[in-house]
Amino acid sequence: MKKLDKLILKAFFGPFILTFAVVEFILLTQYMLKYLDELVGKDLGAEVFGELLFYFSINMAPVALPLAVLLSSLMTFGTLGEHNELTAIKTSGITLTRILRPVFIVVILITIGAFFFNNNIVPKANLKAYSLLWDIRQKKPAMNFKEGAFYNGIPGYSIKVNRKFNDGQTLGDVMIYDHSKGGSNTTVILADSGEMYMAYNDSYLIMELFRGNTYVAQGNASFRASNDQFVRQQFDESKIILSMASFNLDRTREELFSDNKMMKNIAQLNIVTDSLRRYSEREVSFYAPNVDPFYSYFKADTGQVKNGYRLQGKAIDRELSAPSADVLRMATNKARNVKSFTSSYQERIKNTLREANNYEIEIWKKYTQSTAIIIMFLIGAPLGAIIKKGGLGVPVLISIIFFILMYVMAILGEKWAREGMVSIGAGLWAGNFILLPMGLFFLYQARNDSSLLELDFWRKLMTRFRRNKL
Repeated sequence: MKKLDKLILKAFFGPFILTFAVVEFILLTQYMLKYLDELVGKDLGAEVFGELLFYFSINMAPVALPLAVLLSSLMTFGTLGEHNELTAIKTSGITLTRILRPVFIVVILITIGAFFFNNNIVPKANLKAYSLLWDIRQKKPAMNFKEGAFYNGIPGYSIKVNRKFNDGQTLGDVMIYDHSKGGSNTTVILADSGEMYMAYNDSYLIMELFRGNTYVAQGNASFRASNDQFVRQQFDESKIILSMASFNLDRTREELFSDNKMMKNIAQLNIVTDSLRRYSEREVSFYAPNVDPFYSYFKADTGQVKNGYRLQGKAIDRELSAPSADVLRMATNKARNVKSFTSSYQERIKNTLREANNYEIEIWKKYTQSTAIIIMFLIGAPLGAIIKKGGLGVPVLISIIFFILMYVMAILGEKWAREGMVSIGAGLWAGNFILLPMGLFFLYQARNDSSLLELDFWRKLMTRFRRNKL
């Protein structure tokens, strides 16, 4: 490796690592905000949060890489141009394409690595991330008693605390409804004060109650008819042990989530897509036999005898009477049944095809997201050489513009492909095919030392045309 290549690669890797970390953090923060309400207040612990963030950061990596390459290439070559290093290198006879070559090779390696990473690692990370997220959703919020309000988070119990002291453990004026044995309010406990604390590795909540009464309803119907319908037990100190098993984070088997398209690689997605399309074709072929029982068929007897003569293929004038009301009602009902059956049958086939399109879209996205890395480099590196501005000012602005442009085209193409308005390949590759000529145009302009909007190609073409005319 020559010193020039080392210089350029050294100038590229620093901004690339920095921008990738920043972009990954921004995308991860934006993504996690969607689930913020489901994560807060459940006392998950740093370990669970760290695991969830790690898996979702892997999920965000394929999206962050194109933007990171675009921004880092803009910063690298913009800084080289701003410090006149590009000019010094070009004056020694080295072309711009030769200057870009080492970074371009690295970008190709990043693209190949990103494809295999997106195909093999990301599905496994998605499986673990979304299974963990599902378990977090099922977990109850952390126990929090509010003064003057009933708390029903513990199964079988309804607890009301009228006063809570600053230490968080001492309680005043406690009321507990015990439904654990069934029935309605079979046991009611009233206490003047109490204390609560966790025990046995936070598996149980122990409530020590002081100076109170326990009221137990009786199940005897004859006893209920009397004036005294419950038994009262007075106590100076009582202890209640409540299980916290419902507050634990129970992990669901990951195999239950493996059928989702985000948890499959290309080979598995191809199998599912092919199965869904074969199923839809088979359903289309079965439509005629399935709708046939809705119709009634009457076989005409061409061998009937009229006036002693057998009909032998001669045309006969026959007066057809108007159909009766029963016949019209029967025909109307049959037509409605056929219409309803056809609509539901068509909707089922349409949903199957839409689901097949979703799986096929996931296949193409693994290719398009990786290819976008090269295209973003072809846009960022020449632009950096043209505008000759480093740092995080102009490069960030330009990167955001192109990233939004790419993102909008990707969303539109994916939507049109899902609805069947365009072919799936065309819809997913449209954004890359639109941005690729722009990158090649910027490369042509930078190679000829032209400004961004100076169309040197057309000027040379018109000059040559005038010369030929003269």
